[in-house]
Amino acid sequence: MFQLRDEGFATPYEQLVASLISARTLDETTIPVCRRLFARARTAAAMAALDEAELVGLLRGATFPEPKARDILALSRIILERHGGRVPDTPEGLTAFRGVGPKVAALTLAVGFNRPAICVDIHVHRITNRWGYVAEPTPERTMAALAGKLPQRYWIEINERLVPFGKHVCTGLRPKCPACPLLPMCRQVGVRDAAGNSRNAASEGKKDS
Repeated sequence: MFQLRDEGFATPYEQLVASLISARTLDETTIPVCRRLFARARTAAAMAALDEAELVGLLRGATFPEPKARDILALSRIILERHGGRVPDTPEGLTAFRGVGPKVAALTLAVGFNRPAICVDIHVHRITNRWGYVAEPTPERTMAALAGKLPQRYWIEINERLVPFGKHVCTGLRPKCPACPLLPMCRQVGVRDAAGNSRNAASEGKKDS
């Protein structure tokens, strides 16, 4: 979403649609799919005018193109008919749309509206728990814990910073701990060595004070 924003696809509507497309889809796929779609329609009115079959074709490559096409058409029509063409700017208003969960709503608020919102995907969840900054079992619980602990000025930035960090350094399997500049501050919760032993067993389960 941050790359699409930097490319000029920064309106709340574009960010909402792109975030919905990104669900369970790799960024490497989401970005070209969104570019192709927005070359055809960038507003709720233009999107609502598309035929569903055409929209499915434009979404090819993303996961679940058929249900996502239906959801995008439905929310586009609701935005036009019930919201005067404006995207709702609250979590409750956004999650009222079919297909829009907390992660998509948070991305839309943060990137589209520049409103403080924490988007917790698998990378943010894994890394903040691995650091020992929070100790939560699910992304939803991690989002709530971060909201109560992380200074608000970092709420938008945390996703932008930790997603590439999680892809290239603090990976799910075989994290590159020896090369990580944050290693001295990391508790390595849940990280195992080649033999399957915890790298920092003494700190596992402890929360940051």
